[in-house]
Amino acid sequence: MNGVTLDTIVEANKRLTGKVEHTPLQFNPQLSAAFGANICLKREDLQHIRSYKLRGALNRMMDLSSGEMSEGVVAASAGNHSQAVSYSCNYFGITGTIFMPRTTPRQKVEATSSFGNGLVTLNLVGDDFDEAYAEALEYSNSKGLTFIHPFNDPKVISGQGTVGLEIHSDSKEHIDYLLVPIGGGGLISGIGTAMQSLSPATTLIGVEQEEASAMHDSLRAGQLISLGDYSHFVDGTAVRRVGELTFSIGQKLGYEVVLVPEGGVCTSVIDLYKQGIVAEPAGALSVAALSELGDKIRGKNVVCVLSGGNNDFDRLAEIRERSLIHEGLKHYFIVEFPQRPGALRQFLDSALGPNDDITRFEYTKRTASESGPALVGIQLKDRADYDPLKEKFRQVGFKFEEVSTNPMFMKYFL
Repeated sequence: MNGVTLDTIVEANKRLTGKVEHTPLQFNPQLSAAFGANICLKREDLQHIRSYKLRGALNRMMDLSSGEMSEGVVAASAGNHSQAVSYSCNYFGITGTIFMPRTTPRQKVEATSSFGNGLVTLNLVGDDFDEAYAEALEYSNSKGLTFIHPFNDPKVISGQGTVGLEIHSDSKEHIDYLLVPIGGGGLISGIGTAMQSLSPATTLIGVEQEEASAMHDSLRAGQLISLGDYSHFVDGTAVRRVGELTFSIGQKLGYEVVLVPEGGVCTSVIDLYKQGIVAEPAGALSVAALSELGDKIRGKNVVCVLSGGNNDFDRLAEIRERSLIHEGLKHYFIVEFPQRPGALRQFLDSALGPNDDITRFEYTKRTASESGPALVGIQLKDRADYDPLKEKFRQVGFKFEEVSTNPMFMKYFL
């Protein structure tokens, strides 16, 4: 037994009633029309802290003894769990020490501090969740304080599972596909356990960032995998290693994990923003997966769990840039320019189409040689203009190499 059952989730729901928001399950006409399906969003971005994480943290901390409460708690998170623990510390009037990566978006750091209302001490350490997690565990053990795990805990998972109870009770139709973001695996473990009992015919699908696929790789290998180099861009779900408990539950549930590229996540964030929905990248993972599923969901009833809305507005320019590249509307090239008067004017007049726009231009090296390379960013009005653009480069005689398809190279420009 893993300590997570429908009964523990129902019990968590009773304990959390009145303490967390019963978030809406909303039909989304734009997505439904785009994918030919009946698509609803479970709006956990409308939770008190704009994330489902509050459910698990509160449920776990309601189990603390009076002694544990008087001593305080420790937690580690890249953002939303930190806010949940901070909120809970203020709710119960206990102290907390929270470790967050130095790379955590400013908005999440400020919100965590605010929710704590003076009861929480923040420590920004390490470059990712795993480094902050290691520091937090060491501190917790050395001080003898209770550690509130973000996902690998039965009480936390049972709290997150209440999202599944609400989805099942609020849905007016049978749910064919239920899409859930995966970080450490707590949310899908709880929702999946609930739905396995309440709606076994529903197909549960986990969604991970393609560049940080810890659960996907572990389930495929049949054992826990620790990722080497992985992307932290979708910070709310980026972990090197999922939990032992959540991995075990994942094996039992047998769900499929769909991988989505960072650019696709960014496009979904922007599309939702146009609808007035502010989703963080992790929160938009399930929506991004719709494009990967394609015809499989056509004509079906689909629920996407929008898990959080704590987006840092300082990142919007980068999100838009990544989306444009993913959509094939923005490209970066290294172009060899002859070192003679009029070369740039020839490029502008002859190599670019009427709707092409230069968004970036800088020489990467100035020398006295016959030619010099320049970084050129070009935005297209239609992705169909891409091949004609490259053909014009060749016809005019400019040597070029596209670099926007090289992730390592693009790290210097995004």
